[in-house]
Amino acid sequence: MSSSNDKVSHNVYFDGKVQSLGMETDKGPATVGVMKKGNYVFNTTSLETMVVISGDMSTKLSGGDWLTHKQGDSFEIAANTSFEVMCATDVAYICYYS
Repeated sequence: MSSSNDKVSHNVYFDGKVQSLGMETDKGPATVGVMKKGNYVFNTTSLETMVVISGDMSTKLSGGDWLTHKQGDSFEIAANTSFEVMCATDVAYICYYS
């Protein structure tokens, strides 16, 4: 018997240039995804902890400076905010939601 937590959700953004698969982990809900090279703006509803699996990306919080993140780096984005993402290469990531 399966429950809703057993299902994998598929999210598609920006005409397919950003895609993720949602799942439950021992840290709570998470998505594993890819972003094609490009610039994007995201909005958060909860605290997000992103880990770069592959590639390079830069992020900019409202009123902040651009920060560069490489493979293995992790960073947090506060709840109820927006942030810009600039991917210099194709990027793979995992994002944990709290």
